[in-house]
Amino acid sequence: MGSKLSAYTWDMKWCFICLVMVSSSSFAQDKNFWHTLAQVSFETKKDKNGYDVESPVFSKYLKTFQGKKVQLKGYVIPLEELGGQGKFMLSSLPFNLCFFCGAAGPETVIEVDAHEKVKFTTRQITMEGILMLNDKDPNHHMYQLLQAHLIP
Repeated sequence: MGSKLSAYTWDMKWCFICLVMVSSSSFAQDKNFWHTLAQVSFETKKDKNGYDVESPVFSKYLKTFQGKKVQLKGYVIPLEELGGQGKFMLSSLPFNLCFFCGAAGPETVIEVDAHEKVKFTTRQITMEGILMLNDKDPNHHMYQLLQAHLIP
């Protein structure tokens, strides 16, 4: 009976370890979250006026981060029309290579709405906030980082 008990105990420990590994990895953020944001494709749809528009189709894995806190390291792309330094775009690439210069795709930038003003810098910064996936509102980017703050 002693060997049965020890085998049972070992099996229970193994199950617990596996459960912990699976549960922590299923919602763990990739070290470089830009790779996760790249898990998007696009399909052409008609808008309400009959024009063709590209609409994002987010991967199942990417959708698991909807409404969750994420961190992104990137470059500030200031856009005055978004309301100053609390609202800006964060790019995975420096300004001269970013989406707005035509050198990358829309999955390489995210619209940021920060609690505090973030000073422009040419160095990478890290922002943390709530990820929102947008496939309906054409007035906002397909990725938004809300309630964001700068991570020192």
